[in-house]
Amino acid sequence: MKIQDQVVLITGGARGLGKAITQAFAAEGARVVINYYQSEDAAKALAQEIGERAVALQADVRDAGAVAAMLRQAEVYHKAPVTTLVNNALINYRFDPSQNTQYEALAWENMEAQLTGTLKGAHHCIQACLPSMKAAKFGRIIQIGTNLFHNPVVPYYDYTTAKAALLGFSRNLARELGAHNITVNMLSGGLLRTTDASAATSDAVFDIIQANTPLQRVTSLKNWPMPACFLHLPGHAPSPVRT
Repeated sequence: MKIQDQVVLITGGARGLGKAITQAFAAEGARVVINYYQSEDAAKALAQEIGERAVALQADVRDAGAVAAMLRQAEVYHKAPVTTLVNNALINYRFDPSQNTQYEALAWENMEAQLTGTLKGAHHCIQACLPSMKAAKFGRIIQIGTNLFHNPVVPYYDYTTAKAALLGFSRNLARELGAHNITVNMLSGGLLRTTDASAATSDAVFDIIQANTPLQRVTSLKNWPMPACFLHLPGHAPSPVRT
């Protein structure tokens, strides 16, 4: 299916990486759904910037009913169901090494919060999209991961554990859904410089990341090859992409 015929849902699509993903798809001619949880002003401003091919819709991805309602609204607006889903939403998390909890003091509630936001959110969105994807015999599911669970420069236990679990979840999905021409891939980039979530990350941490990167640079929204990453993914089980 050509990108111009697709409807793309980006969760957490109003700010940071989500905004860049939204803009990349829109620039290629796709119709986009900008999901937001609390960033209403940013989401509506981005939709206005893109024009009639974009709609901003509120939903907490942890709430299955809210996700289902969002999908219905998206289909009414675009007069077509979602064909590509990008699970990007990050619930209430900041990459702040100075506030990072040592393992001995880590509460299970912190782990559960990220597992719920990452896994439960993706689970709800995928299940809501699958009926129309199967009916169309076409679907693209893209999970936003991280290379921090391969190289924990800072041990963000809750965040990286949830993303590692997302990889296992994605591999299982890819195995089952490939028969329906629905591909599942995970993109695992480095910590971005600089988004709202990474604003508290110190220069020292970014220096460590840069020193351990083959290109000797830190990933940013300016140097991440967004269209190539998202529009030309192979149809097989996901593999981490390190940038």
